[in-house]
Amino acid sequence: MAIEFSSIPVTSRRDFLTRTGAGFGSVALAGLMAQESKAAIPIDSLKPFAERMPHFAPKAKQVIFLFMYGGPSQVDLFDYKPDLIKLNGAKVPDSIKKQKDKVGGVFNACKDELMSGPWKWAQHGKSGLWVSSLLPETAKHADELCVVRSMFSESSNHAPATYLMNTGAILGEKPSLGSWVTYGLGSPNQNLPGYVLLFKVGGLGGSANWSNGFLPAAFQGTHFRHEGSPVLNLHPPEELQSVQRSTLDLIQQLNKRHAQARPGVLDLDGRIASYELAYRMQSEAMEIGELSNETSSIQNLYGIHDKNKDKATFARMCLTSRRLVEKGVRFVQLYNAVDKLGWDGHGNNHEFHQRNSAQTDGPIAALLTDLKQRGLLDSTLVVWAGEFGRTPMMQGGNGRNHNPYGFTIWMAGGGVKAGTQIGATDEIGLRAVDKPQSVKNLHATILTALGINPDDLSFDHNGRQERLTGVASSWKTIPGVLA
Repeated sequence: MAIEFSSIPVTSRRDFLTRTGAGFGSVALAGLMAQESKAAIPIDSLKPFAERMPHFAPKAKQVIFLFMYGGPSQVDLFDYKPDLIKLNGAKVPDSIKKQKDKVGGVFNACKDELMSGPWKWAQHGKSGLWVSSLLPETAKHADELCVVRSMFSESSNHAPATYLMNTGAILGEKPSLGSWVTYGLGSPNQNLPGYVLLFKVGGLGGSANWSNGFLPAAFQGTHFRHEGSPVLNLHPPEELQSVQRSTLDLIQQLNKRHAQARPGVLDLDGRIASYELAYRMQSEAMEIGELSNETSSIQNLYGIHDKNKDKATFARMCLTSRRLVEKGVRFVQLYNAVDKLGWDGHGNNHEFHQRNSAQTDGPIAALLTDLKQRGLLDSTLVVWAGEFGRTPMMQGGNGRNHNPYGFTIWMAGGGVKAGTQIGATDEIGLRAVDKPQSVKNLHATILTALGINPDDLSFDHNGRQERLTGVASSWKTIPGVLA
């Protein structure tokens, strides 16, 4: 049958481009709107911590992040290297020197001399985990830990590396891990912040480590004090208590009117929510700080009255963190440092690691014991990590330089495959060579444990979808961590 071309409408090139362009635009717009609706999380400005459903069944419900500020040395704590012990005082092997292009400038700042620590090593538990004598109490939990010995960072400087571990980016002003988690899931307890920090001295770079960044202001971390009242000035003067609620109602009415005239200014919503949260916190937050309510056996287990003041301080933080997750707080982060140095032993690695291990070992072991006894460990993911590790080469007298190329972290509880060891560094502990893992992969693993798909946790900022883990599908969960 012949086709009669005269029956087909004549379309000009301009008409064709107009019609098809609009069609393509509609398809693109529909795709963008689908992505946006998928990514958007409806947030009630007055109840920002209302619980939200995870993307799939979670293995963990809460997180305690033990941040070991300053860069703990993997080769002195968890990464046993017989060759390093054997070669103590010798020059760096040629096989390692040939890989200078893969380990940046760490050689330039160190002596051409290997240094092993003075501590003994032993295997522990059924898993046979190697732990140095610096951590005798943590070693008792060997079969509850999943140790990853092949982490690497993208920076060898404290602040950028600390930002990376906390926010997924080496530059500040990005939302922190705790902010992302509480934005995505809310928190089981509406009378306490969803994201709480405990520290005497926070990470280098300050509040950018726990900032909400471009997320709504309510999701910024809240600092609780480890002694006395957790939050200062929480209660009004006695003579004003009878009018507190009516005064707050008036303030909130004015705040809402102010916010309605300025749509999209998220800080105003955060301010409104913070007033309400502070009002609700007045009884429950005060109770959190009453460590004297704990039995003497629990107080002694943690060591909150220890003669070592630094240990007692960190012990109070660990015990407070258990009390917080027991109350339903979603994300708790502890910083170990009681000064601005932490584990950062450039000129005297041995002294710094002896001091920080004595401060943290017992309280962390007590935290694991306490969580397990109370049935909280299965639902609480405990993460132990610093911003990077340290070099096996000597710096100064008996110090070690920063080493972002291979370091160790561990996780416990919350769906973690206990008693496992993942990855490895080279023969002297300098560089991750077996199953190297980025910080991005660690974040993806934490989110996955909480039932969150890292690609689906996003926020529209400046016209693009931002994520903790960066570009979609650019991450992988660390294989073997989650049971």
